[in-house]
Amino acid sequence: MRARETRVCLECGESIVGRTDKKFCTDACRNIYHYRSNNAPINYVRNVVNALKRNRRILMELNDGVQGVKKVHRDRLVDKGYNFMYHTHTYRTMKGNVYVFCFEHGYLELSDNWYTLVRRDEYLERAGDA
Repeated sequence: MRARETRVCLECGESIVGRTDKKFCTDACRNIYHYRSNNAPINYVRNVVNALKRNRRILMELNDGVQGVKKVHRDRLVDKGYNFMYHTHTYRTMKGNVYVFCFEHGYLELSDNWYTLVRRDEYLERAGDA
């Protein structure tokens, strides 16, 4: 006769009574376990999306010109909370200039911590066509 193996709940460590393939002692433990295991990736994505939205808003506020082009110093971006780690895409011109974008708002790094802010309205027009 085989000795009965003691099984414990993956969440709280309590003994499990019931089916041999049961992993949790209660529905509450099962729910908590899956919430914790799924929550970390969701929080990461939420934080990245929030950083992208914040960066876009900052670029939009600072680039208030009618032409959609304005020169600002890096300190203004940093003071507003801009995070240079997060952007949606880059665009390299034929001359080799690299623009960094957060959706339709972007910048070109110049010299001495100066940036040219730009807005690409054609991105919005293409999105409306889709």
